[in-house]
Amino acid sequence: MPNSEHLTRHWCTACLALLCLAASADAQQHSFTWQEVRDKFQQDNPTLRAAQIGIDESRAQEITAYLRPNPDVTGTLDQINLFSTQPPPSGGPSIYSPFAFALPSASISYLHERQHKRELRQESAQKGTAISVSQYADQERNLLFNLRTAFVQTLQQKAILDLTRESLAFYNRLLDVSNERLKAGDIARVDFQRLELQRVQFETDVQTAIVNLRTAKIQLLMLLNDRTPVEQFDVTGPFEFTAEMRPLEEFRNTALQSRPDLKAAAQSVDKAQTDHKLAIANGSVDPTFGADFARNPPIPVYIGVNVTIPLRIFDRNQGEKLRTQEDITRNERLRDAATAQVFSDVDSAYATLESNLILLRPYKEIYLRDATEVRDTVSFAYTRGGASLLDFLQAQQDYRSTQLNYLNLVGAYLTAAAQLNLSVGQEVIR
Repeated sequence: MPNSEHLTRHWCTACLALLCLAASADAQQHSFTWQEVRDKFQQDNPTLRAAQIGIDESRAQEITAYLRPNPDVTGTLDQINLFSTQPPPSGGPSIYSPFAFALPSASISYLHERQHKRELRQESAQKGTAISVSQYADQERNLLFNLRTAFVQTLQQKAILDLTRESLAFYNRLLDVSNERLKAGDIARVDFQRLELQRVQFETDVQTAIVNLRTAKIQLLMLLNDRTPVEQFDVTGPFEFTAEMRPLEEFRNTALQSRPDLKAAAQSVDKAQTDHKLAIANGSVDPTFGADFARNPPIPVYIGVNVTIPLRIFDRNQGEKLRTQEDITRNERLRDAATAQVFSDVDSAYATLESNLILLRPYKEIYLRDATEVRDTVSFAYTRGGASLLDFLQAQQDYRSTQLNYLNLVGAYLTAAAQLNLSVGQEVIR
């Protein structure tokens, strides 16, 4: 009885340990959705984090641009006699008094900026920050395309791996039936050996798919800046296409409103106009106001004021005025070029996506069904002696090719959809 209780206790402990190991394995093999992958990427990608610091640096420059000029303070102690004695001003014998006739004085001056220079500098810096934000969004847009492409490739390789394993399992079942037929004398040994030799191709397909899947996961982990072992990392999501397409004009209009690079180009024109106003303001005269306090016996204390006005006869900031004017025109041309690039990108991505849809529709409606029916029919007939070995192998090859072509087309469609999202500037196709 005690032995029975002891065994029962060990059995319960072992079961509990197995359950804990299973739970731990499930926790380690978490599959990330596209939204989870995207959130993790935006949080951990070092390139994006560095770009965010650049925006903070640009905001710090706004503080510098709006700072007032510092006043200047000058202190003077004149007529110090260090090498002779002399009677003090009140009379009496000569004594060593180096500071007896010293004249202390102090002055303060301040540069007054006219024509709203400080406000224009701040406005220019703020618009520079806005451009940095748009450039950050454009950098994120391009990196998200790379991330989405790696995510799609991982899903595609998972689907191909499932297909190759399913084909190998189907072929193994047929080999078992053929082995029984060989034992019964229904087929020749050479035919069975030819079937066994064909199995190598199915095993090769499985191993190739495993390697390709690991490579896709490694690329995705690199973009995520994640050191998780490949075996513990997985992704999940729909690997399919949407047959409906919205009009091209709708994507164009969305791109004109959403593309951050186009927004940055327009903001650059606006900043160039502000810089031109600042250049004109910098050509104006800024007076310096000053005041001084001193002692000059018999005057105990006196106060003076002064104004310094530079005569801008030769330098009126002509070069910067001309340069900033030309910079406005240059940025306007760049904005026009960016607009043309937006239309080109959207049109090209749309054409690629539409071409993939034209090829995918008959696959889903006809080719996949026909390939499956032909394979099953010929395989059934071959196991009963109603089809030749050549017909069976050809049916297997056609099925594998059709299924693989379909998966590759779906992967190309999802990549083209990611390209269209990149061209538009936001996820219009998920």
